[in-house]
Amino acid sequence: MPVYANIDGDSGVASYEIGANFITVFFRGTARSYTYSYSSAGREHVEEMKRLAEIGDGLNSYINRFVKYRYERC
Repeated sequence: MPVYANIDGDSGVASYEIGANFITVFFRGTARSYTYSYSSAGREHVEEMKRLAEIGDGLNSYINRFVKYRYERC
């Protein structure tokens, strides 16, 4: 699982996992993971989150602004 680069040093994101139609995000200070999928958050949001995760910048802000509570619930 890749560690989030956190280029600006101000993110709550610790690491992430990318799949074909989802991204799972692990935040600092919590053992819980959050999975955002095409069905829960929408394809466009998930693809943008994948892009931000890979460049290591802006993911936490994007989640808070657009998809905060749109993660998969078991």
